[in-house]
Amino acid sequence: METTASSEKDVKDKEFKRDDSFSRPIDIGYERICDCKGSHINCMTAKEWVKSQIGVWEFFYEKRDIRDKEKHPAAYPISLSTKVIKLFTHEGELVVDPFVGSGTTLVSAQDLNRNAVGFDINKDYVELAKSRLSQTRLTDHSGKKTEQIVIEDDARNAYEYFDDEQISLTITSPPYSNLLNRKRKNKSRRGEDRKNDQYDKVEQYSQSENDLGVLGIEKFSKAMEEIYEKLLPKMKIKGHNVINVADMWWENTRIPIHIYVIEAMENAGYELRNTIIWDRTNIVNNVGIFGWPSNYITMGTTFEYILDFWRPPDE
Repeated sequence: METTASSEKDVKDKEFKRDDSFSRPIDIGYERICDCKGSHINCMTAKEWVKSQIGVWEFFYEKRDIRDKEKHPAAYPISLSTKVIKLFTHEGELVVDPFVGSGTTLVSAQDLNRNAVGFDINKDYVELAKSRLSQTRLTDHSGKKTEQIVIEDDARNAYEYFDDEQISLTITSPPYSNLLNRKRKNKSRRGEDRKNDQYDKVEQYSQSENDLGVLGIEKFSKAMEEIYEKLLPKMKIKGHNVINVADMWWENTRIPIHIYVIEAMENAGYELRNTIIWDRTNIVNNVGIFGWPSNYITMGTTFEYILDFWRPPDE
């Protein structure tokens, strides 16, 4: 099903100018700098590993998180990217976020002493991410320096910045098709809480034709496939790719974005390894009543998907 919030002629194309100040491939570290055994996929203890095997995850926001929708409409918590980076990388290895947004992935990478590169086409988000990196360092990793770099460029060009088998992990929360490209009615909130500062506003990232957030679901899926197909040879064998998405309702029809993402990734050559549920009920307050008493609808605000893929071993 192709859903569009506006016709193509209504999309205001803001000419995108890529950042040419970086070399291709970019000069950044990607090898382990820890003392872990070669067969280990991370630096975790056995106790930490066991906790991560539970397939329902819950996260809490901290002061450093972006909660201001005026700055970014859909930033995931630092604790989410931190858990994923701990699970699938070692210190010194390379993490990439093709849709870096407010820079949360890079903040986690900085905390955990991982090299990281994030891409975004929105200059304001690039500047926000750079600002967060300059203010939020928690730990001084003396003698084991890593870099976290933000690049203003389209995710479609991300593959150009890396050599083959250089990336250990990609993690991102991409634009959920055109989920945000419509006026917000706050149906997930109850009573007077609906008429907050977000009410009746379009919170989309941009209206550039390069932004996946203005695309209907079919075009969004195709764009994701193309982006990750080009990144595939840049991934280490068995390198993981984690994508956080939510489904959406559109005119009383459920659009299973997570299924479209799975199909796109499999078409691009990846293998689905794990499906994790992000239980968000601990951060949802005064939930609105959907469909009662005749139409049962689960609320997308209460859970999201964390999909884990890897580059499969060569046969």
